[in-house]
Amino acid sequence: MPTLAYFTAEIGLWSELHTYSGGLGVLAGDHVKSAADANLPLVAISLLYREGYGRQHLDAKGDQSETYAPIDPAEHLTNTGKTIQLQLDGSTLYASIWRTDVVGVSGHVVPVYFLDTFHPNNSADFVGLGARLYGGDDDTRVRQEYLLGVGGVHALQTLGHDFAGMHLNEGHCTFAMLEMLRQGWTREELAQRTLFTTHTPVPAGHDRFEWSLVRDVIGELLPDDAQDLVRNAGDSEEARRCSMSHLAVALSTSVNAVSNLNAQVASTMFGSTHIAPITNGVHHITWTSPQMTGLFDVHLPGWKEDPSQLGYAGSLPDDALLEARQANRRMLRELVRVSTGVELEENRLTIGFARRFATYKRANLVFSDLERLRAIGADRIQFVFSGKAHPKDEGGKQLIRDIFASAGEVANDIPVAFIENYDMDTGLAMTSGVDIWLNNPIRPLEASGTSGMKAAMNGVPNCSILDGWWPEGCEHGVNGWAIGEAEDDRDDARDAENIYNVLEHEVLPLWDEGPQRWAKLMRASIATSARFTGARMIADYLHFYDRFS
Repeated sequence: MPTLAYFTAEIGLWSELHTYSGGLGVLAGDHVKSAADANLPLVAISLLYREGYGRQHLDAKGDQSETYAPIDPAEHLTNTGKTIQLQLDGSTLYASIWRTDVVGVSGHVVPVYFLDTFHPNNSADFVGLGARLYGGDDDTRVRQEYLLGVGGVHALQTLGHDFAGMHLNEGHCTFAMLEMLRQGWTREELAQRTLFTTHTPVPAGHDRFEWSLVRDVIGELLPDDAQDLVRNAGDSEEARRCSMSHLAVALSTSVNAVSNLNAQVASTMFGSTHIAPITNGVHHITWTSPQMTGLFDVHLPGWKEDPSQLGYAGSLPDDALLEARQANRRMLRELVRVSTGVELEENRLTIGFARRFATYKRANLVFSDLERLRAIGADRIQFVFSGKAHPKDEGGKQLIRDIFASAGEVANDIPVAFIENYDMDTGLAMTSGVDIWLNNPIRPLEASGTSGMKAAMNGVPNCSILDGWWPEGCEHGVNGWAIGEAEDDRDDARDAENIYNVLEHEVLPLWDEGPQRWAKLMRASIATSARFTGARMIADYLHFYDRFS
């Protein structure tokens, strides 16, 4: 297979390199890790954000603020010594190229490159393009995307990577397609050699820029028929602005979404374009706790090389499984105590909720009726929350304040902890250390929901609205629980009532049956996760990658 270039605006490889904001970036990291495991000739390109996404700080009322600790790339990456130059705004933009190597289970290396605008020849404005992930206004964002797409192509070529195909992770990368047209690919070749992945199931989630702004930045790279392309690809705005996703879809014959349901939703957004479903998967080695890793090493030998072995989790013995489970629970309780001061109790059912705090995810839904919640869970349940709201998302920030307020009201009966500054390390501690994983978005707005896959892999059953991946994985009462009946209309009161009903009548009664009964549920959850690994995801993507040759 020829070399494949993977473009992404954010990527989560490990916590301290905070060039990611949430699921999109962490998924990109899992993608390249799984590609390395599969020995694929893939190279990845992203941007280096010297201030990252921002560290979250929460006061006693749950008010979120952010600080931006500088990233020293030399602590994480290797300087290639190479620099690219791009013409921008009548001047020259310089970007240094940094590298890290992702090593697969057999030793195969996938290089990941980062473009860094912190260069002595750059103006202050150009240096600022590499400051913050998703920071700034449209003027900044479109120039960041120009650097990612056009600069990314130049960087890979400067480094000697003669790629035959491109995989674009969301519309932020679209300008790479225009650069390849400038370099001589025909539109037919571009369509054959490019795969575009869309995650966001709502029109507002896709980048749109004024046409005049795009022309100012990319000049002659913009096709004369760009507005027609965007309009004909099904843009809901009728191409009033440049929709980056619709432009990418128009130029590619291969487009995929990240779950079966997500593909159905995306099909309503992109005209007559066929949207293939490739459900996301998570990198099994990254997202399995050390305790569960040790358990699998003994009882599911070869699972690291072949994670489909997780499908045989039914053979895991009770004693060893429950011992690993208790170790994970103890570690989470200690993390919560140290970071929040909240003392969780060993014998209570611990409910976890952690993700990006966007309003459609309804993080405070379980607190809709505090008296009902007390009646169900007083002295029986406890909660651990974590997650960041985008610095400009006041609705998301209000959700955090709501949770803090509700936590104060029920504190005497139901402990509630909120771990600030959610990152990959916290994500692993929570998805392996809670007892059930709660997810209650407005269906069908969840693209995939990979945190639930991570929980399942660690033996933590999901309790979720039937959105994202969960309609494909849920066996109600066997490996977790569905909340409701796959209703698509928003009804917060109904959905809250469904949460209370499933907790009261199904989750807690099974919890009360004791550890052996819970171990059976855990084994089913782990077995389900075998279908939602990065290895399976990459195998699905190979059907498209093979066409690039």
